[in-house]
Amino acid sequence: MPEKDTTHLRKPDWLKIRLPKGDNYLKVKGILQEKGLHTICSSGKCPNMGECWNAGTATFMILGDICTRSCKFCATKTGRPLPVDEQEPEKIAQSVKHLQLKHVVITSVDRDDLPDGGAALWAATVKQVKELNPGTTIETLVPDFGGNKENLQIVIDAAPEIISHNLETVRRLTPQVRSAAQYDRSLEVLKQIAASGIPAKSGIMVGLGESEDEVLGTMDDLRKASCSIFTIGQYLQPTPDHLPVAEYIHPEQFEKYRIAGLAKGFTHVESKPLVRSSYHAEKHIKS
Repeated sequence: MPEKDTTHLRKPDWLKIRLPKGDNYLKVKGILQEKGLHTICSSGKCPNMGECWNAGTATFMILGDICTRSCKFCATKTGRPLPVDEQEPEKIAQSVKHLQLKHVVITSVDRDDLPDGGAALWAATVKQVKELNPGTTIETLVPDFGGNKENLQIVIDAAPEIISHNLETVRRLTPQVRSAAQYDRSLEVLKQIAASGIPAKSGIMVGLGESEDEVLGTMDDLRKASCSIFTIGQYLQPTPDHLPVAEYIHPEQFEKYRIAGLAKGFTHVESKPLVRSSYHAEKHIKS
């Protein structure tokens, strides 16, 4: 990781974020608070939270809000997680119904403290959402389960419509950016997902010091793993304790990446500065 002083870097105009507001935003916030549920929208300080919540959508985060890993880019709390809430699948399913969601994204913290990495609760959540909301499609954004294929298969067998697992960055920067995760292990996760017949999706951040060639090479690696949906967005430093931004990537470069990704065979590429993995996820199900 380049040792670069970025304190002088000024956020460009294209990274202006709208403040959360609107009736639907307040409705989603109220339901989440009432049920005691977590979202990666708030835990991860997503720049699109206002837009998505006001549109009546949210990415639910299961297995609590404390992660056993401490990735240098992520704003989610890290430490010793609380016991699993066995009622969480029902709470998620009821909230999806109350919000009348047609498509829902579910993610989780890493739970390396659990024997199955939380796979059983993952499967229960998907099944209960489907039972109570038969017309709702589901995307699951899963961890790597420590490379345990049997635990990953438990989630696959629950049959969400899309399964996503993010590479987060290019191979060279993975050791500095991600905690415990491994680049090739993540590719194996995506291979197993794709081999099941469920579309595999992944995403990365840019602005961490990677080169254009490294980004294009990462796309090639994902395509070799049969990953079909790809997202790419600008890394934003959540707090001064996290990795600094090495560079703000211009929207024209993001468009260049989008075109390159489609040319490489991805069915859908979401590539803009404020894109996050779940952004416009309802479009991905159509592709």
